[in-house]
Amino acid sequence: MNSFLKIKAGWIIDGTSAPAAENIILTIENGVIKSLAPAGPETAQSASILDYSDCTILPGLTDAHVHLVMSGTTDMEIRETQLFVPYEKSAPVIQRHLEESLKSGVTSIRDGGDWGGHALRFVREDADITVIAKCAGKAWRADKRYGKLVGRSPKEGQTLARAIAEDGQNPDFIKVVGSGLNSLIEFGKQTPPQFSRQELSQAVQAAKKLGLAIMIHANGDEPVRIAVEAGCQSVEHGFFMGRDNLKRMAEHGTVWVPTAVTMEGYAQSIPDDDPKKAGALKNLEAQMELISRARELGVTLALGTDAGSTGVHHGRSLWREMALFMKAGFSLEEVVKAAAGNGADLLGLKDLGALAPGKAATLVMVKGSPQDLPASLQQPVGVMVRGK
Repeated sequence: MNSFLKIKAGWIIDGTSAPAAENIILTIENGVIKSLAPAGPETAQSASILDYSDCTILPGLTDAHVHLVMSGTTDMEIRETQLFVPYEKSAPVIQRHLEESLKSGVTSIRDGGDWGGHALRFVREDADITVIAKCAGKAWRADKRYGKLVGRSPKEGQTLARAIAEDGQNPDFIKVVGSGLNSLIEFGKQTPPQFSRQELSQAVQAAKKLGLAIMIHANGDEPVRIAVEAGCQSVEHGFFMGRDNLKRMAEHGTVWVPTAVTMEGYAQSIPDDDPKKAGALKNLEAQMELISRARELGVTLALGTDAGSTGVHHGRSLWREMALFMKAGFSLEEVVKAAAGNGADLLGLKDLGALAPGKAATLVMVKGSPQDLPASLQQPVGVMVRGK
């Protein structure tokens, strides 16, 4: 049965970085955008048109870095117990986090892994969800290095490349942990790479043979440099990587997912007299400077929140990451492109990411004009995913 729908939007942000357009009729046929055209006077009283003339419509957003098995709670007992629970206990948590994402206009997510591969299993086996989820399953880390909470290390005597080739979990992409964590006490502290450039290059080739790309957790100059030169598709976090690595990213076409909101969320969740609060805010300031510089250099950025980190909640943290990008110099239209278009491209969702003819009708309606964004994403009045 043919379905036909017309929506009148007060404003449209199409996800291409073009300026917001006002008073637009969006036509959708069989779940696909057919046209966008200025509304004429004859449409003012049409009963066949859904009236969102007091709203801004934008493409569905992508959170390109989440951990569905983890919540953003500050309760340390919950934080500890949620990490290593059986699938049966993780499944309802994953479902809730996907629902929370959709309520905030996040229509697609990229999960960066968990120790049991629970998110991947849920999406493949049990998911009754609208959100489009791409999952890494179990990530890879070096033996006795950071990353146990999201994955495992290759077997003794097994290279990373061989481990990827022989794994068999059939993920949507490969997650590698390539460095340690940021210090909240010692500003700018670097950690050594978990894998050499040769090991990572071989891993990238092994992943390509499976038709997969690598997203890599990497902070600091050397871990990021190695990741970019090895051909990883995206660098996650990238704190303290330096400006030279931004130039490398621009040259190689590497996507950067800065997750700046992790530092804001953590700082807001701890007491003012905790020395880690000042450390987190200082890290945030440094990351904002890099985001600003990346924009100037033409680095491709996608928005990811690392939802599930302390103080970083699923769905609602994405608008805060958008606000941080704007504080770093991005226009609203540019940040929507990063969150919608670049995010969809990173996930391989070629039919999403923009409001344009031929694209799947995946959109978010929020009250008010573009001036009310991104804060108005806290309460969307409507969300559509592929026409539904």
